[in-house]
Amino acid sequence: MQPAPSPAAKPPPPAHIAIIMDGNGRWATRRGLPRVAGHRAGADAVRRTVTACGDLGVRFLTLYAFSSENWKRPASEVSDLFGLLRLYLRRELAELHSNGIRLRVIGDRTRLPADVVELIADGERVTAGNSRFTLVIAINYGGQAEIVSAARRIAEAVKAGTLDPSSIDEAVFESYLDTTDIPHPDLLVRTSGEQRLSNFLLWQTAYTELVFTPTLWPDFGREALEEAIDEYHRRDRRYGAVGA
Repeated sequence: MQPAPSPAAKPPPPAHIAIIMDGNGRWATRRGLPRVAGHRAGADAVRRTVTACGDLGVRFLTLYAFSSENWKRPASEVSDLFGLLRLYLRRELAELHSNGIRLRVIGDRTRLPADVVELIADGERVTAGNSRFTLVIAINYGGQAEIVSAARRIAEAVKAGTLDPSSIDEAVFESYLDTTDIPHPDLLVRTSGEQRLSNFLLWQTAYTELVFTPTLWPDFGREALEEAIDEYHRRDRRYGAVGA
């Protein structure tokens, strides 16, 4: 009798996953809790997801933590969000470092509280040599603002005579973006059922596979992540070419 064939090996995970973490407020409201309770539960989901990505072999994880539009929220909620960010950076840095995880933060830091900027810089410095996995956190980030900033700096370089306009192509433009040394996301997941990018990685997601899940972010974890990855593997990524 021939032995039963072994199950087919699972394909490798996407190298880069980006996540729009949505639904903290609705999660709290449905439980009769203040919105900050949803953000606290969301921080636990961040921890679970970072661990799962490391276990699954994902190389880059980018999380949309605070958009440039989030300043429009009530001042008390913004304060709570930055309080949780401070707590996360202080508590998790040692574990990120011990697990070989590199921390990167993208976005405009000029409006951030000085102590948060210092915590970010310290985290990036301490973990700069790690290569197992890169955690990218987008804080005060907006895709349109990132593109405008890149265009402005290119114009300044052309004006200064250090950049030839005829040499500007997609690769040159990308070198002026926040994500210059980060590969484009293969998969973008948005939680809570909303189906829009909300000004997140607009340049970088040109050929990214988008998966929208009704799961609220505080309920997200390894199982939901693997479901999104399975959906990604069912897609036919053609990059504008004709499929097989």
